[in-house]
Amino acid sequence: MLVGVLVLCAAPLVLGRYELGLLIAIGYSAIAALGLNILVGFTGQISIGHAAFFGFGAFASALLVEHHVPVPLAIWGAGLMTGVVGLVFGAPAARLKGLYLAIATLAAQFILEDFFARAPWFSGGVSGRVTEPYALFNMRFDREETYFYIVLAHVVIMFVAAANLMRTRDGRALVAVRDHYLSAEMMGINLAYYRTLSFGIASFFAGIGGALYAHYLLFVSVEAFNILYSIQFLAMVIIGGLGSIMGSMLGAAFMVLLPEIVQSGVDLLAGSALDRALRLGSSISFLREMTIGAAIILFLIFEPDGLAHRWRMIKAYWKLYPFSH
Repeated sequence: MLVGVLVLCAAPLVLGRYELGLLIAIGYSAIAALGLNILVGFTGQISIGHAAFFGFGAFASALLVEHHVPVPLAIWGAGLMTGVVGLVFGAPAARLKGLYLAIATLAAQFILEDFFARAPWFSGGVSGRVTEPYALFNMRFDREETYFYIVLAHVVIMFVAAANLMRTRDGRALVAVRDHYLSAEMMGINLAYYRTLSFGIASFFAGIGGALYAHYLLFVSVEAFNILYSIQFLAMVIIGGLGSIMGSMLGAAFMVLLPEIVQSGVDLLAGSALDRALRLGSSISFLREMTIGAAIILFLIFEPDGLAHRWRMIKAYWKLYPFSH
């Protein structure tokens, strides 16, 4: 892990702004996906409204900066504000599960979307909200080459915190609620408390990721945080691996790079007979959505444990090579 972080620190020296932009997108998406994985993968709950909490964090950070809160503090303040909102919407999780819980989180998605559109004091309404770049000690991190280090620092902090959380009593309680809630309750674990807590933790991570997103683009729009974005976060968790810290990072990288791969494929086929027959260039947005859906289905069929499981198998192969056992 330390070697990987050191290699990433050298990325701005060898990569262009486009590639660094992709790494930044992977970073803030991985933080939000990690929060959802704590909720879905480790606690066994479900949320179809994660993008709304991601957007709440983005708007909250922009609002705090407008009230003269420094950006470094605004990011963490936005995470805490989003965590509180997550606790409010997570309260029904104490009594709901399965399909009913999924519908409740879907309602949270639309409630927050409507709130963004009707609260211009918070979100800027349909016009969106402009925010400021990250600044620390009179230094502005407003370019990919510098902002990359800010995102990398937050990724390291959040992933280390999540890994350590899973080793604590509370982390083991979350896993116990997922594995067998009746046995967990007999052992003295408060199901309502830990189910609600998992929503708060997931929302906190989403708020941090959303705040980093806001101070990277410097503009936050209401339309960006729709139900499709929530599905993409779920896809990150499923493809990366449920209940895996590293899987959240792998899933985020896969989902961020997948549209770029589709775009590259369309560019390669430009002018070909297949392009003229299917009009690939004019339907690129639909192709991206179809590819995401196909990826989810294929992973559920052929690799239900996600990329994290495949990575563990690769490591075990080289560890045991040339022996089979």
